[in-house]
Order: sequence, then structure tokens, then C-alpha cells
Amino acid sequence: MNSGNYTPIDNQNVSGSVPAVGDPPSHVTVNFGESNLQTFPPAGAQGKISGASGAPRDADDTFNNPTSSSDEPQQGGWIRSLTIAAYRPYFDVDTSDVLERIKDSLFPFRGSFSEKTASNPDLYGPFWICTTLIFVAASVGTFVTFLAHKWQEKEWNYDINLMTWSAGLFYGYVTIVPLALYIILKYFSAPSGLVQLLCLYGYSLFIFIPALCLSIVPQDIFRWLIAGVAGFMSATFVAVNLQNHINSAGESSFIIVAGIFLLQLALSLVLKIYLLTATVEP
Repeated sequence: MNSGNYTPIDNQNVSGSVPAVGDPPSHVTVNFGESNLQTFPPAGAQGKISGASGAPRDADDTFNNPTSSSDEPQQGGWIRSLTIAAYRPYFDVDTSDVLERIKDSLFPFRGSFSEKTASNPDLYGPFWICTTLIFVAASVGTFVTFLAHKWQEKEWNYDINLMTWSAGLFYGYVTIVPLALYIILKYFSAPSGLVQLLCLYGYSLFIFIPALCLSIVPQDIFRWLIAGVAGFMSATFVAVNLQNHINSAGESSFIIVAGIFLLQLALSLVLKIYLLTATVEP
């Protein structure tokens, strides 16, 4: 019986063999384009908060106004004073600036506040100081009145008009008085910037915030003492700084400074009489 012939096949002689896959390269280099975000903010930034003197612009200014052009002149006069951009420089301060100016207001005899803020008066600090003072005055006055009625076993009702009265008093005082003083100084040939006067009077009110908080103590003599010290410090702070300014202009300052000093003292008297009249009896 013939079982057939078996011939071994040599793998090296097969013409249809598949070549082996080569090894991947051991090192791959990937090149990236140069990034434009190396530094932030840009080296040309100006200012402390905004990083630039003007508002940020869109990539395409024609989106809002197709006919607009960057070469067009800026609005001026009274029209510009009604825009937000006109007041942006007066809010370009940081926390260290505000704290430094508050600290200067607590040392009234230095008289260097107006000189330090002449090149950069701000409205940020005065606005928040005045707003905080309004809420503190209304809250302290309400709390003291509540305690007085409770300890005397009398009916007590919250008076919302106290908040309104406080807002009218402080906002009105810090606006009308500097405006009137601006006109007076201009008449006496010792002009001062209106914003600088608003800044001076705004920071002069800071001392009344801790004074009102201390007035919670149920001792009327202590309250009068606190009101007197706070009023004297605030009045001295305003008077000394304005005296230095008027003297630098070569004008007489006694009548103006005396009137400013007495007016600031009157503010502390108003706070004591109308906000803290309740006598808390144990």
C-alpha cells in the first residue's frame, strides 16, 4: 500500500509570506506654534484695578455701530459727565489705598490727607463709608430704642423712617456741604477740586462708625463723651486739611475753617440727639 510522499515545506521559500511589521520610531517630536499667553496681564497695563485707562473694546467695533470709527473724537462737556466712563478714574483704588486713607482720617492733626490725595481722589471709599454709616446709625438707634422700651415694659414698634432719615442726612451732608464749600473757596480765590472735597468729607465720617457702635453702652454720659470725641476728631480732620489748602493759596482761612469746624461738630450733635435719645435704664 502506497501511503503517498510527504515533502516538507521550507518557510523561507514561500513566495506569499507576509513581511513583519517594523518597530515604531523610538522618538517622536511634536512642534507647537509660539503661544501668545505667556504673560498676564500684558506688560502695557495701566491702573490698579481695570488694567487700562479705558473700557475694554470688542474685537470688532462695528458690531454695535457699523459706522463707528476709532478716529472719531470723544464726547466732551456735560454730555461726557453723564457717562460711566467719566467717573471710572475716581473708583480706581485698591484696598491698601482705602485703608491708608481711613488710617489718615483717624489722625486728624497731621493735615496731609489733601496733599496725599490731590493726584488721585476717590469716591469709592466715601460711598461705602457713608452707606455703612447709614445702616449702622439706623441699626444702633433701633436697637437702643428697643432695649429702652423692653426694660421699661413698654410697647415697641419698629420705625422704618429711621433708615430713610439716616440716608437723607448722610448722603445729603456729604454732597451739599462739599458743593457749597467748593463755591465758597472758588469765590475766595482758593479753589479746590470738587471730587477732592467729596473725598475729604467722605473719609471724615468714618470715625462715626465705631462711635455709634460704642453708643450701645447704656450710659448717657458715656454716649455724650463718645459723640464729643468723634465730632472733635472729624471736625479737626476737615478743618486742618482745609486750612493747609487755603494757606497755600495765600488767603485768610479763620472764618472759613471755624465755620467748617462748627458744622462738623453740629453733625455729631444731631446724631446724639435724634438717633440716640433713648435712655436705657437697667
